[in-house]
Amino acid sequence: MQRRDLIRYGMAAGAALLPMGFAANLWTRSAQAEQVAPFSTRLRVPRVLSPYFSTSTEDYYKMDLVESTASILPGLKTPVLTFNGQFPGPTIRARRGRATRVKITNRLTTPTSIHLHGADVPAESDGHPTDEIVPGASKTYRYGNIQPAATLWYHDHVHHLESEHVYRGLSGLYLIDDDETDALGLPSGAYDLPLQIRDAHLGPAGELVYTWNDFASRTSVLVNGGFQPTHEVRGTQYRIRLANVSNTRPLRLRLSDASEMVQIASDGGLLSRPVPCTEVELWPAERAEVVVDFSRYAAGTKLMLENVFAGPSRPDRQILQFEVTGPAAATWTPPALLRSHPDLGTPIVTRNIDFVWSEANGGFYSIDGQGYDPHRVQFQVRRGTTELWHVNNSDAVRNFPHSMHVHLVQFRVLDRNGVPVGEGEAYPKDTVRIPAGQNVRMLVKFDTPYTGIYPFHCHFLDHAAHSMMAQLEVVP
Repeated sequence: MQRRDLIRYGMAAGAALLPMGFAANLWTRSAQAEQVAPFSTRLRVPRVLSPYFSTSTEDYYKMDLVESTASILPGLKTPVLTFNGQFPGPTIRARRGRATRVKITNRLTTPTSIHLHGADVPAESDGHPTDEIVPGASKTYRYGNIQPAATLWYHDHVHHLESEHVYRGLSGLYLIDDDETDALGLPSGAYDLPLQIRDAHLGPAGELVYTWNDFASRTSVLVNGGFQPTHEVRGTQYRIRLANVSNTRPLRLRLSDASEMVQIASDGGLLSRPVPCTEVELWPAERAEVVVDFSRYAAGTKLMLENVFAGPSRPDRQILQFEVTGPAAATWTPPALLRSHPDLGTPIVTRNIDFVWSEANGGFYSIDGQGYDPHRVQFQVRRGTTELWHVNNSDAVRNFPHSMHVHLVQFRVLDRNGVPVGEGEAYPKDTVRIPAGQNVRMLVKFDTPYTGIYPFHCHFLDHAAHSMMAQLEVVP
């Protein structure tokens, strides 16, 4: 592992601080994956779900949660949990100001609760960890889509099971469009490419091996549910939506020739201006959108998307191959301004939130020394007000990184350890990375029409599934 990643991940002292087995497994992957010829399968792009009914103001969808199989590795069928039999789930495309209703029917043998990550939604449609859809039952979620265009994702959130459920396939993308983004003339249609990236431990028969908190063994990286796929691209610009849907693995993504990309969006939508970059770092649940210009390459060029977070020695560094075919007209010129962002105002409250190891929490990571209690509200916030949060990863026992996801709102990340974050990470954000021994300051404005109880938690899902979660109440 590169030293800078040991430091950023909170492991500066090296292997002595890694979880048991981490160092031995870091540069290996499953024997089954080793036997697969790289880039021998085509990238699967999840299909866009069509509404079964529409009115002048709303679109209606149905999704069944069912067991199925997926072709993660050629010639093998992997048992998975799915929405409508798809791995990953189908993409829903919504429009700002036009509501959607999604009826979820649970045909599994365990309860579920579906959370639309990054969405400004009423509490009853937020997918609270205890708002269970029991086997055989259905629930209809209503999303008003009142926020700007963004790449969101939906996933299971039922407490104690969310980690395994998401690992086995219960997630998908939810894309909101709006007039302001349409007016930018960004690449669209086949040139708008979503990539859901996650890690996995693949067993000898290609099965997804799940062991709670076993980050070290999940060494095969999947893109849209496939292992090292390839994708043909024309010699033009592509809008690429990057989503880290891993349980616990950070990513730092770049093109294999280290050429420039232009980041245009973060978790909650457009940045204020285009940001040229050669790498995009995403921890679990973070998203970013970049524009890549393939017209720079001759037909026949093969270019890799790489995860360089853990250095050049990893066998799964190259996670996707782009094959450049014939040219197509390049139509998008980056404007000086993408979107004007709102002033989040002056904070009226300052809060300190500590991620710490707690023996009182059964010997595990905690928020403020307490495990999750669905009957406890950590604090109340007033709708429409702004708060300043200091989030400290002060765990000095295991020295492990975490991330913070706040339901309902988008926030502005100010700085990490006093150093301002880059434009690509500042705003709009719903998830922020917090390496061990570091602290993050963020402005959180509860600019929402909704009140009620909403969780905030570590989005290393294995941690949240144990108890690393709390909740706040938005009051009028």
